[in-house]
Parts: sequence; C-alpha cells; structure tokens
Amino acid sequence: MRYGVWCPLPHTIRPEERMIEAEADLLKHGAGQAPDRSFAFALDVLRRAEELGFETTLIAERWLGPDLPAWMLASALAVTTCKLELMVAVHPGIVHPQQAAKFAAALDRLSGGRAAINIVNGWWEEEFGLFGNGSTQLDETTRYARMEEYIRVMRGLWEEDPFDFHGRFYTVNNIGMPLKCMRSPSPPIYAGTRTEPGWDVISRCGDYLFVTYEGNFRLFDKNVAAVAAQVKMMRERAARNGRNLGFGMSCHVICAETQAEANRQAEDLESMGERNRIAFIASRALGPGLVGTPALIAERLRAYEAAGVDTLMLHFHPMLEGIETFAQQIMPLLVREAA
Repeated sequence: MRYGVWCPLPHTIRPEERMIEAEADLLKHGAGQAPDRSFAFALDVLRRAEELGFETTLIAERWLGPDLPAWMLASALAVTTCKLELMVAVHPGIVHPQQAAKFAAALDRLSGGRAAINIVNGWWEEEFGLFGNGSTQLDETTRYARMEEYIRVMRGLWEEDPFDFHGRFYTVNNIGMPLKCMRSPSPPIYAGTRTEPGWDVISRCGDYLFVTYEGNFRLFDKNVAAVAAQVKMMRERAARNGRNLGFGMSCHVICAETQAEANRQAEDLESMGERNRIAFIASRALGPGLVGTPALIAERLRAYEAAGVDTLMLHFHPMLEGIETFAQQIMPLLVREAA
C-alpha cells in the first residue's frame, strides 16, 4: 500500500487556522508575504509527509478560486521536495493536452521523474466559461470522449516521435515533442468516475482509478464491498484491453483514543459540511470509514488492501497533526502485519 496526502489548498481541506489566514491574503490586493503563506503551509505538510514515508501527493485545481494554480505550485514543490510523486489535476476543456504534455514533461524533469497527472472532467459551468474562454460543459458521453482523446494525445506526445493524431476534439500533425520525460515510459495518469463512459475510458487508457463510495462513515461494510466490486469489474475491463490498472482511494482520516471520540469528531465534520462547501469535501471523504482507534483504522485499511486498493490519498484535520498521528500510530501496525 502506498500512502499519499492531499496537498493542502484553500478548497481541498477542512478550514484550519493557517489556511484561513493564507486565504485571507490571497483574496486581498496588496496583502501577503514571502513566501506566500498558502505555499509555506503546503510545503510544511508535504516535507513532513515525505519524511514520514508518504509517497505521493495530489495537487488539486480550482480555477475559479484563490488557490495557486496547480502547475505553478507543483513546479515550486518539485524543487523543494525530494521524494513525493507530484500528481497535478488537469481539466480537459481548459488546458489543451499538447500544453499539459509539455508541462508534465517539464515537471518530470524538474522533479527528477516524479510527475503524474490526475484527469478531472470538471463540473463548474462558470469555471469553464471564464478559464476555458467561453467553453461550456458537454454532456457526459461527449466529455468522456474528449477525455479519452486528451489522454491519447498526451501519451502520444510523450511516447512517440513523431506523433500523428486526428480526432474529434484534438489534432496533432505528425510532429514530435522535443522535451522528453525522465520517467519511463511516461507519467502515470489517475482518474476517478462514477459513470459507465468513464469506466470504459479509464480501462482503455488510464493507469489508476480512484474508486468511489458512499459518503457516510457508518457504511464501512457496504463501501468496502462496493470497492471490491469496482476493482474486480475494472480489472476485467482493463484485461480485455490488454492492460493493468492500479486503484487509489481518497479518504479523510479521524484517529482518536476511543471510538466514541472519533465518531464525535466525524459527526462534527458532517455537521460543518452541511454549512461549509469546503468542509463538505472532507465530510464526503469520511465514506471509507477510517474513523476510530489506530487498531480499527489499520484493520479497515487491510480490508481495503485486500479489496485491491493500492494507493491512499489522505487528508486530516489538522493536517500536520493528522499525518503525524497516522505515521506514528497506524502505519507501524500495518508494517508489523505485513512482516
């Protein structure tokens, strides 16, 4: 099992003091300091995470928000971290695949072969309208058709020289990309979906599927069974295409000395999620049921690993305290079990 951590951004973690202060800077002309406080917080979390044995981080993208753009943040992290895979979220319809391919190759070079891509089809009409230069969201089937072309163009530019492609959405006229990736054969591509068209696309050309679940921490048995079924189904689809897939899972972890205290914290987050759109993201990620004592969380992680999950993407509250607790109290239990 690989352990990953969400890069803390204004829109990805439950609000906590350092991020609230950083976001206040980002929203106000003339405010701030060097280094930017949101970057400093992200760097503190990710440096400590890689010291503790975390292996990957997801740098999400919210174009219509105060967040630092994912590509720029990832580039800064490339030269200030040493080991973490840097997974950048990319929106088809906003950034062209030819640009994303070169950005990723550059990030891969800057980081010493640590670049990865998370393809996000997106949902926010206003975001696509402004940053996609007036583009509108497409119907579900068309969005996934575009996503498949997007991945094929990136892979072609990374792995073929010259590359020729003439699709419905993108065209490359028999040309090569001079900048080559360091990672071989190319940066891995992660994606998540709840739809039939999405499963088809990922089974044909993705590398990792982020599995889905119901966003209720009380439904562990139901969710672990659903995850096992998704993994089985996607392995079969990928095999029909002569491919193998990895499987990731995004989770919010609440570890406490007693189950009662962990449940209380989870219920508090659920309540906050009903009032705060940012807390809602974290509250939905309680679904895998990693809420409880260290022993219970380790037991449930073993169940997800048995179901086929090989990569965790975790967030906590507070972030720094949470990664310390996870590394010191939960990871050792899993290491002993593996031994």
